[in-house]
Amino acid sequence: MDVDEALKTRLPSVPQAGQRLVNAMEYSLFNGGKRVRPILAYAAAYALGNKTSNLDAVACALEAIHAYSLVHDDLPAMDDDDLRRGKATAHIAFDEASAILAGDALQTLAFECLSQAPGLSADTRLELIQCLAQASGATGMVLGQSIDLNAVDQDLDLDQLRLMHAHKTGALIRASVQMGALATEQASPAQIEDLCRYADAIGLAFQVQDDILDVIADTDTLGKPQGSDEASNKPTYVSLLGLEAAKTKAQALHQHALDALANFDHRADHLRALSAYIVERSH
Repeated sequence: MDVDEALKTRLPSVPQAGQRLVNAMEYSLFNGGKRVRPILAYAAAYALGNKTSNLDAVACALEAIHAYSLVHDDLPAMDDDDLRRGKATAHIAFDEASAILAGDALQTLAFECLSQAPGLSADTRLELIQCLAQASGATGMVLGQSIDLNAVDQDLDLDQLRLMHAHKTGALIRASVQMGALATEQASPAQIEDLCRYADAIGLAFQVQDDILDVIADTDTLGKPQGSDEASNKPTYVSLLGLEAAKTKAQALHQHALDALANFDHRADHLRALSAYIVERSH
């Protein structure tokens, strides 16, 4: 798997007048991301014993959607962040209009990748498109961002916070695992259900760990301003549970993820390792 190489081949070829747009897209795609979502898709397929399916189109679609969401989340009208992974955010490196357009183009690129996915039936490509659309739109990631923006200076309880992050972060992580399984064209409904339970657990764990890192890590390690959530008066798992209880929560979610994989053999070890990485990462 080389997601970066696959992404480079899928960047559009445009006239010189549109080169700034492509430069902004490329900047946003190749800014040091860990490629967690593409890796989850490959790992889910491998857990089902599939080593040969061409999952590059799925991996690229997931990363393009993720990159678009970060570009738009960083905008002044949204989270108004100047740093992303230690680099200037897209609207700072280019300008606000270019960042918006780059995000728009990355979103449509994702669905173009899936519509042209080689080696998959038309029914599977349609299922993948539907899965990603639901995970990234008004029933998924966009809804989560909307709830997040409306939650500033509001008192949310744990259930409300979980609902917000199940959409904002968890929906695309769930889709990554589900799409990896669907692309094998051999996953049973029971296997997909187990994989989705795994994904739901690590999706929430990812956010809990993010909230912990916002408190304990420094700006250089995080690649964004430390304490930005507290400064924005955003509700977090640390603010609601306390630091130690949030750490305990992350470990419990890791165990839930492992339990969901009980029916899978050693080929799911990549998924197990990814769950451990999510709750142990330092940035």
